[in-house]
Amino acid sequence: MEPTVWILLILGFSVLFTGMRAVRIVEQASVLIVERLGKYHKTAKSGFNFIWPFLDKVRPISLGGVGHRAVDLREQVIDFPPQPVITRDNVTMAVDTVLYYQITDPAKAIYEIVDLGIAIQQLTTTSLRNVMGELALDETLTSRETVNVKLRDVLDEATDKWGVKVNRVELKNIEPPAEIQEAMAKQMKAERERRAVVTEAEGRKSAAILGAEGERDAAIAEAEGQKRSTILEAEGTAEARLKIAQAEAEALGKIKEALGEANSANYLIALKYLESLEKISGGQATKIFLPFEASGILGAVGGIRELFADGGGSSSKPGAEG
Repeated sequence: MEPTVWILLILGFSVLFTGMRAVRIVEQASVLIVERLGKYHKTAKSGFNFIWPFLDKVRPISLGGVGHRAVDLREQVIDFPPQPVITRDNVTMAVDTVLYYQITDPAKAIYEIVDLGIAIQQLTTTSLRNVMGELALDETLTSRETVNVKLRDVLDEATDKWGVKVNRVELKNIEPPAEIQEAMAKQMKAERERRAVVTEAEGRKSAAILGAEGERDAAIAEAEGQKRSTILEAEGTAEARLKIAQAEAEALGKIKEALGEANSANYLIALKYLESLEKISGGQATKIFLPFEASGILGAVGGIRELFADGGGSSSKPGAEG
């Protein structure tokens, strides 16, 4: 084969190799940091990109000691192993944390920190110990959301210069020492027993109150009934007396019309006297009590008889005998 052919073949392979190195296809949600002669040149975004061979090169990013040529712009997760922390009341416990972050500036993530993954891990560990050290044991167990917010704010502010956005931090697990867990279990049991006793006492109290209120309402209702009954009875008695008085008044009026003023008085006195005698005798017909003044009364009765006789005579026909 002639030398010219070899030269052409070599040139062809060189061009092909150079062209393959010059073309970069970047995946979606990823970028490449391109350096030219050792300096930052540009950020190659997703899609087709051309770089000059031997002049430009791709700078890898280090995450946790592992180099990656492409910078992933998606949200990433770091699950930290349990870290020992000391609370404000000197209780040591293990805290398991999960961190969600996203690279917003790839150039800063490469040039502002040597290893972004290790830096985030160490910063999270120290920040977690600082935040938990400001809280007591009970606060750490009941205020997880507060701890999460504090950690996120601290980490987001510290990683901003690295081109990283910390979206959220979650305390996945908090594990106190065994003796603390046993004491907490006893405390929880005692608290539940106390609540049960309080609930039972409140139930008895409510039942007693309801019973007393029921008795009070019943007494009030009974008193109201008695009052109403007494009022109705008094009204009935008054109405009966009123009708009796009206009947007696009507009777007296008729007696006055029939006998006249003087005779009607004598009639009434004699009638009352006879009623009194009947009461004194006790209703027994065999006993008769006649007082000293009986002759006067009997004379009045006789006079009344004569009045009725005269009245009868005046109404009879002429010539008739009494």
